[in-house]
Amino acid sequence: MNPIIRVEVGRYDYPFVGEFKFFEPGPDGRVVRPSVLLRLSDDAGNTGWGQAVPVPSWTYETVESVTTTLTHYLGPKLLGADPSDFAGIQQGMDRVIRPGLTTGQPLCKAAVDLACFDLAGKQQNKSAAEFLGPTSGFSELTLSWTVNATTLAEVEKQLAAGSARGYRNYNFKVGYPQTPNYDLQLARLIHDYAPDGFCWADANTSYDLETALYVLPKLADIGVHVIESPLPPMQIGGHQALRRQGALPVIMDEGVISAQDAETFMSLGTMDGLTLKVGRSAGIWQTRQIVQRAKQHDIFLLGSGLCDPDLSLAASVHVFAWAGIDKACALNGPQYLDETLDISSFIPDSDRIQVPTAPGLGLQLDGRAEAALTTVAELA
Repeated sequence: MNPIIRVEVGRYDYPFVGEFKFFEPGPDGRVVRPSVLLRLSDDAGNTGWGQAVPVPSWTYETVESVTTTLTHYLGPKLLGADPSDFAGIQQGMDRVIRPGLTTGQPLCKAAVDLACFDLAGKQQNKSAAEFLGPTSGFSELTLSWTVNATTLAEVEKQLAAGSARGYRNYNFKVGYPQTPNYDLQLARLIHDYAPDGFCWADANTSYDLETALYVLPKLADIGVHVIESPLPPMQIGGHQALRRQGALPVIMDEGVISAQDAETFMSLGTMDGLTLKVGRSAGIWQTRQIVQRAKQHDIFLLGSGLCDPDLSLAASVHVFAWAGIDKACALNGPQYLDETLDISSFIPDSDRIQVPTAPGLGLQLDGRAEAALTTVAELA
């Protein structure tokens, strides 16, 4: 075992292109996708990179909370640990930052998990996915283009932009601040534009039950394939009612952070499918447990993200390909981010993304990543 001897942390903001509901301009008028980078080193000179992708308008975690937790709490506890003891690392983090109803600070913990997979992979000359068990054999995934617009004219522009990049499948936002009537017009426009594509509506928990019961059959008539997060996750009876209605497969996203969350909601009959988010579920190892629970319950899986930059995106691609997700994945970092730290040509120009094959997460980062780092813990 080559234990962890150094922990480095730093912030990196990626320039943002276009508009997306969870990212607002800062005081300087710029829109960025903030992230927190983490680098772990062993005494043989190997390094492993991880990344947290906080979005305070979607989760409760911020860049500041992730940074201070890594610096003062999790980072020092990683010294001397075996990076390949993925389950032990997770258990250790949960002793330092305790779970509440579910995993405490999962986006922060994802950075540690990713860095451990990257470092262990380089130590053992394995890709991140090779640690997960037998795979589907997928070497690439299809990506879905995200449509998030409050006017139909803007929707048409976004559809054309996706088509110009070679995208054939679309996911789109419904619900507040849009009206049900607008949502139906939006769905019809997208379906008619790409009638053979996978048409995925995402309400981000913003419908109430009455509205959802009204809208879902009409979305189904238009040709939409699934509805994601129609209601807040704890509205158990509401999800059960939508499933009894049977108009559309009901996909849960928000609220499913840990494997135990997934088991609970599945046992209560709240979902037909589940959207995986590696950055939201404390990283690769915990997402693996969620996949296993879903397969036991015969729940189908979709893949999504949080406008993930390079490292978090690579982790998602490894897990989704291993899990055998064959529907277009809503990994929209390549759509919205105008910059990458990766120099291995991982970020695609089309709707097909390759699974990295190099050890660990499989990426190479340029000097800007290292320049962002500060050492927060080190063995003498």
